[in-house]
Amino acid sequence: MKKFIGISVLVIMVIFVEQNALAQNLKFGHINRTELIQAMPDFDSARVKLEKMNTELTNTAELLQVELNNKYETYLKESKNLTDLVKQTKEQELQDAQKRLTDFQSNAQTQLQEMQVKLFTPVTEKADKAIRDVGKENGYIYIFDLSQNQVIYFDETKSTNVMQLVKNKLGLK
Repeated sequence: MKKFIGISVLVIMVIFVEQNALAQNLKFGHINRTELIQAMPDFDSARVKLEKMNTELTNTAELLQVELNNKYETYLKESKNLTDLVKQTKEQELQDAQKRLTDFQSNAQTQLQEMQVKLFTPVTEKADKAIRDVGKENGYIYIFDLSQNQVIYFDETKSTNVMQLVKNKLGLK
């Protein structure tokens, strides 16, 4: 019986020693993914393209708005002298112009969102791949993204900021 207890104690001690040794080999890292993505040249070129498209769509919407305003002002000035049939025709033209403007604005918003996804998805995928590669190459168990505010606490002395490693991987300064 004493032999069994002695062996049990020895086995338990070995398990604790192994777990302690294993726990000391775990590597945790952290990165601000948003900061990384914004530091990438691909991000700047995508942002410029999106801003250009936004400006173009905004200018077109403004032209449609000016056209509608001009038609409305003309209608208000002339409406007293118009027959009922001509008035109805002009009112229908105003409604059509308003609908074109509304449809354009809706389609423009959709196109901007689609373009944003098209332009920024490759950038985020490239950053994510670099983060995964750095994690694998450097033996990290976890790399936490601090920009998502999902980590409530981390000990900076036990967690490594892998930003520079990932920037190096991407060829950034």
